[in-house]
Amino acid sequence: MNKFLLSIVFLISYIGFSQEEKVNDSLIRVATIEYNKHEKSMRFSPNTPPLEQISGAPKAFYSHYWEFGDGKYSAQKTPNHVYKNNGAYTVRLWATNNYDTGKPPITRPKKITITNADSDYKDEAIMTSNFSLRRNREPMPDEELITVVSYKNEFDYNTNGKLYLFYNERKYKADNFELTDVRTYYGEKKIQDNNFVYTNSVNQSDSYVASNTEELFSFNSKAQDSTKKTNLSLTLSEAKSMYKHWSLLKFNELQPNEERNVFYSLKTTPEMLKDTSAIISVRGVFVPDSNYDNHTVKDMEMEIVTSHDPNKMSSNGTFMNYRLVRFKKMKFKIKFQNNGEGPARTIRLETDIPEMFDKQSIAIEGMYPECEICPKKKEVRYSCLDTTFTKTQAIFTFKNIYLPGSEQKNVKEHDSTKGYVKYRIKFNKDFHKMKTKSRTAIIFDKNEPIITNYSTTRFLPGISIGAKVGYNCYTNLNDSQSYFVGATISPYKSYRWYWQVELLNNFHQFNSAKTSTETNTQTVVQGNTLNHIIRTTKSISYSNIDWEVPILIRYNINNYIGIGAGMHATISVQEAKNNDIFIEDIEDTFVPANNSVLTTTVTSNSGIEDKTNFSNLRSGLLLEATGGFARIGPSVGIRYVLNFKEDYNYLQLYAIWKF
Repeated sequence: MNKFLLSIVFLISYIGFSQEEKVNDSLIRVATIEYNKHEKSMRFSPNTPPLEQISGAPKAFYSHYWEFGDGKYSAQKTPNHVYKNNGAYTVRLWATNNYDTGKPPITRPKKITITNADSDYKDEAIMTSNFSLRRNREPMPDEELITVVSYKNEFDYNTNGKLYLFYNERKYKADNFELTDVRTYYGEKKIQDNNFVYTNSVNQSDSYVASNTEELFSFNSKAQDSTKKTNLSLTLSEAKSMYKHWSLLKFNELQPNEERNVFYSLKTTPEMLKDTSAIISVRGVFVPDSNYDNHTVKDMEMEIVTSHDPNKMSSNGTFMNYRLVRFKKMKFKIKFQNNGEGPARTIRLETDIPEMFDKQSIAIEGMYPECEICPKKKEVRYSCLDTTFTKTQAIFTFKNIYLPGSEQKNVKEHDSTKGYVKYRIKFNKDFHKMKTKSRTAIIFDKNEPIITNYSTTRFLPGISIGAKVGYNCYTNLNDSQSYFVGATISPYKSYRWYWQVELLNNFHQFNSAKTSTETNTQTVVQGNTLNHIIRTTKSISYSNIDWEVPILIRYNINNYIGIGAGMHATISVQEAKNNDIFIEDIEDTFVPANNSVLTTTVTSNSGIEDKTNFSNLRSGLLLEATGGFARIGPSVGIRYVLNFKEDYNYLQLYAIWKF
């Protein structure tokens, strides 16, 4: 019996343990590296976990990025690689899941020993310019991003130079990346000296170098476009003003036409912008020869994502300054990928255009597949991009193109199956500070549409400082005179509901009600009647300096009329109270003999002044209405303040100008 019970307990424990292990394995997915020798090359292949298909999305798949441990890389699924030297190498793999609900699998680096090297193998030249940046995936919070910086010597002699990589834009409060590793394979050295020594000269043998200029240039406007410059100090100053951190490497003996790669591991932080449509960037600066100022600058823009899906929409308008955007153009980018088994001939992008934007101002800045813009109202047979409009959409249509499918036979490079449209658009003449949401329906030939994520634009609150002056009418106070001057703080050019805080400095004078007392005595002396009157009049006058702090919620009915309600608190910063006492001593004598009155009057006046500071705290409610330029500029208003203390209700008439 005891053996039977022990067996049951053991069985239950084993089942529970097995179930627990299964749950843990489902949370952490692992991909492994497999390889085999093939003559003078090595063939690598990934062993990846099953994909978890997103319901309703195109077929899920993996994209791959390999580092072979000798300074070379590949984006193929099963690449062949030739090593030039025998020895030990560390191979790395990053597999990225697309249209998959799980997390990207992790892969441990694998150390391999090469014995079939081919020292005579000539690397195939792949660079079309002397400097490029590339990444293995889009950035996602709390994931690793690999940035490959490739550089090439286009001179006819060996050079020594430097590489800069700038990251973490200053316009974002939190850091987006942490640089965890820099893998070099050609003797590049990290140096700490950030003060670059240059010669203020140009290597004229390099015919492609642009002319010298002192003008600041916004490299962000030309993402992924190498820009050759000669004013190195200006380039570095601008980059350091835009980015918080940078890495600096020095390289030596770069031979003519030699291509090299440096691999940067950037760990995305949990604090990375959670807005999935935000565009962030890193910047590279390549100085091919330390003896000259010639250099190349390249920006790499990236969209922050929550899942690695190739069809997405993004914008650089994540957080916009409302004061500065009126005459600027917002940038949007629509990315897509053909995941079919055959090529796409027509691709239609039906894109939402929020009301605040002017559809007719759309300017195409880039596209892939590259083609001409279609002529208006004319059918053509060549490849072109057509743009048409509905009431709420812009429709971009690639006509007569060839975009291969990722499942198509003999297609090895997934990047060749991807495309994009990048455009800029102006704001309408009259637009409000409202966030917008846009998305795109992507239609490949006659297939069902694929709906992208929402691309969100929103404005920073911005601060509007206002100047306010006016007059307070106290109907329950005698001889009241109250003027004020002050300032207001509210969001800049608020639309509809918004908050407002004020600080007002009041100068207030008034009198209290007068009080009089009188005593009267009468006596008869030798037939004459003597009257003695003493009359005392008391009054109090106030001369105050008050601070008032109203806090209210306002609503703009339109651009010219607004209403508001809130609370206020008032304190007398300085209260001067003057007690006035006026005494009249009157004696009159009635003389019957000649029927006359003899009057004698004696008066005296005295005052007692009493000053107190920070006293008489009071609070209340307020209601108001304004007319004029309700959002920004001059307006006038009327406000009624209901104090919780009696005799302090008043009507306020004011003028305000918001800047």
